[in-house]
Amino acid sequence: MRLHNEGALGFHLDFSNRGPFVNSSGLVGFYADESPLKVTGSQIPELYDIEVSVPEGLFLEVPILINNNANFIQGDVQTGRNPNSATLQFNFDSFYTGERDASKVDGYASLFNRQEFTFPVGDSRRLRTLRLESMAINARAVCAYFPENPGQPLSLPDPFPIPPTGNPGIVVSDKEFWVLESDLPSRVTLGWDARSEVGRLSDALEGLRVVGWSKAEQQWVDLGNTDYQGTTDAGTVQSDYFVPSDYAVLTFGGAGLPENGYEILTLENYYLSPNGDGINEYLVIEAVSESPNNAIQIYNRHGLLVYEEENYQNDFNGISNSNLAINKEKGLEKGIYFYLISFHDLGQQHQGYFYLTD
Repeated sequence: MRLHNEGALGFHLDFSNRGPFVNSSGLVGFYADESPLKVTGSQIPELYDIEVSVPEGLFLEVPILINNNANFIQGDVQTGRNPNSATLQFNFDSFYTGERDASKVDGYASLFNRQEFTFPVGDSRRLRTLRLESMAINARAVCAYFPENPGQPLSLPDPFPIPPTGNPGIVVSDKEFWVLESDLPSRVTLGWDARSEVGRLSDALEGLRVVGWSKAEQQWVDLGNTDYQGTTDAGTVQSDYFVPSDYAVLTFGGAGLPENGYEILTLENYYLSPNGDGINEYLVIEAVSESPNNAIQIYNRHGLLVYEEENYQNDFNGISNSNLAINKEKGLEKGIYFYLISFHDLGQQHQGYFYLTD
């Protein structure tokens, strides 16, 4: 079947596609007021414009490829809950309108031949978009949202253990996660709402992070915070660049909350280069002089403690004093590190990041 010019076709019953269906122009709509609709078949329908008005849901057992516009009028497009499921596919410059909590993709959406795209994904009640910005054009990328604890997921076969909350190096959300597959270096923007409870992850928004479960390292990795907007009830955080397919799931992370009722503040981020030239040789925190009674902990990007000291005197120069560090006598590897320092005399905790290089 092929539609021409301003042709339009509406499905009010299930649609089983068993032959070529190329909609080079015109509109295909799915409409049902009181029952769900299902798309099945042996071949993928390639459509130009579609609109969905199915309050009980349009279920995909075969993908639908969109070449222009998807209009979400009422009800969700629903797919399975694994990356091999049928997906709602957006090709080249195709786009969508009408997305909201009551109308979106509940399951997997995918893209072809795109460099930037915001996936209109969510669960049965909420739109929970993920924006992907890649360094080049993706041949394919796929994304879904899960309103589940990544440490005990219901929809995926394997858990992604969450570190103890007492570890301030990296605290991971137990409220939700996204699955994203893309083979290109990319950054993502995740949005939160009140149900995300990001205030449990960090006392300040600048302490929020995008974190991912590394498939190779089998642990959570800090993927950065290059921009953030909003309040603890609603906002967004943007990661640094990484390869999404290297990570099984993505979610929010943070530095943790202050202990002992201390006020937590954010200090500047530092640049540390202990190479003997006399510049930036040590991690110097000026407030140390105001509170000699203090304690510092330094964590790597995986949340591993690499240095701790009571009554810190601004003498850290990249050498670990933790038994867990590898080749600690040679100095820590280059990269980003998180520090948390408690000033007992002031009743404050300060947190920040520094970049360690040669």
